[in-house]
Amino acid sequence: MNYNCLAVSVENHIAHVVLNRPNELNAMNTDFWQELPKAIKQIDASGEARVIVISSTGKHFSAGMDLAVFTTPDSIPMEGDPARMAENLRRAVLELQDAFSVLENVRIPVLTAIQGGCIGGAIDMVCASDSRYCTQDAFFTIKETQLGMTADLGTMQRLPQLIPQGIMRELAYTGRNFDAQEAKDIGFVNNVYQSEQEMLDAVMTVAKQIAAQSPMAVAGAKEMINYSRDHSIADSLKYMATWQAGMFRPQDMMLSFMAKAQKVDAEFEPLWPIKPLFSSKN
Repeated sequence: MNYNCLAVSVENHIAHVVLNRPNELNAMNTDFWQELPKAIKQIDASGEARVIVISSTGKHFSAGMDLAVFTTPDSIPMEGDPARMAENLRRAVLELQDAFSVLENVRIPVLTAIQGGCIGGAIDMVCASDSRYCTQDAFFTIKETQLGMTADLGTMQRLPQLIPQGIMRELAYTGRNFDAQEAKDIGFVNNVYQSEQEMLDAVMTVAKQIAAQSPMAVAGAKEMINYSRDHSIADSLKYMATWQAGMFRPQDMMLSFMAKAQKVDAEFEPLWPIKPLFSSKN
């Protein structure tokens, strides 16, 4: 597909999605909200990629929500009957939330590589990824607080699962910047790199390591980790047993054993493409 604000490529089972509006600080305009979920879903559906890397262009990863989303003629109505306006706004927020939840819901891991500013809605997005990496000049801000509103696209729900509660609350209440070193110290990012190229090289190395594993094993690990985050240990263990009873087959394990014995890389069958159950004949 052709995208207006993204560049998308797939090579060696690694999908690379690049935010590509550097002159606009990669602010999230209307095209972004349509294109990102569509791109991620199509990558997952194809079965070709086993991991997704999201990076950016220019000085900043993303300045967050583009205000044009609310000011264009087709934007979310902010006046009229209060009840209908509220119902419409609720549906709009849910749709925007879904654009980031897709990063969690796809079968394959999503890694984000962050340089410069990661502001407002950009924090909502990277919180939905599996792992985060950044350059030493990166900084993060829950900007919505300083704008007189509450971040509503996932930061309040996901960030407390990633960093200590007390620190998360401070960041949310104050809206202050936190830099790359603090982000690493509190466990928000996995590692910090001196340059953007060094970061991308390192993240692609991690992506290659993921892509070399059984895609069924990795998909199962993501499913279990996400489920365990939202459920009790007892429920998660029961779900794990049920998953294993239905999904576990020895084929990939045997391939792993044979590859190790022969000192070669295992060649795993990809995940099957996701196809509509019923397709139009027209």
